[in-house]
Amino acid sequence: MLTLTGITKTYGDRRALDDVSFGIERGRLTGFVGANGAGKTTTMRILLGLLVPDGGTVEQDGMVVGADQRRRFGYMPEERGLYPKMKVAEQIEYLGRLRGMGKRSAASATAELLERLGLSERAGDLVEKLSLGNQQRAQIAAALVHDPDVLVLDEPFSGLDPLAVDSVAGVLSDAAARGASVLFSSHQLELVERLCQDIVVIAGGTIRASGSADALRDQNAGSRFELLVRQDLEWLSAVDGVRILQARPGWALFEASPETAQRVLERAIGSGVVSFAPHRPSLTEVFREVVQ
Repeated sequence: MLTLTGITKTYGDRRALDDVSFGIERGRLTGFVGANGAGKTTTMRILLGLLVPDGGTVEQDGMVVGADQRRRFGYMPEERGLYPKMKVAEQIEYLGRLRGMGKRSAASATAELLERLGLSERAGDLVEKLSLGNQQRAQIAAALVHDPDVLVLDEPFSGLDPLAVDSVAGVLSDAAARGASVLFSSHQLELVERLCQDIVVIAGGTIRASGSADALRDQNAGSRFELLVRQDLEWLSAVDGVRILQARPGWALFEASPETAQRVLERAIGSGVVSFAPHRPSLTEVFREVVQ
């Protein structure tokens, strides 16, 4: 497990990170979400050793991470980072060789990744001739070519079409299935919710929530309930202790104590109950709750 503990970073009078602590487990996809300027990229760069924190530690299995461990890390920055005048396959093989791979294994891994990412036909093209989406896929291949133990990606899905998103998601899921610790940031919360087992939410340089996606949704569910009936629900707003959050004909999402919700259900039986259940929030709802 990769663990960040008490990470702080200050630029002049501005504290970019304040006591940032969370873990990234092996074999799992962890989504790192937050608004622009929240501290995601700074955190990732400290994790990778590209920035030195003012305080705190980065550990892997209880040992402080150093240069030897980071040779087994893979990183994809949000900015374009490949050599534009090199051919795609040549570039990725070269980066694999820099990571200690033999020529044959680097070439084999490159060919496999380009096939999976839909770039085989562009293997001989110069990087600068690729579309932005294809450059993004090439950068992901470069981060993965040496089969890293830890994979850190900054907005890997930015600019990708739906088919490319699916192929990249499959490659990242397979990396986790092989035992890698995978952390990626994204503003596409629906995609994070679909792919990730764990979520870390950062705002203003502090961690607002972290843990398994299911646990975070349960923790932020509160006393919210969904009710669907065959008739109208105009009477619901008059029930003491009920706060309606959303409503449309025959359906409502409301807050209430369990006891009040039971009374609502009893009343709704006469209106032809179709469904009644506690409401589990989406990741978007969780994000809004914890950053407010």
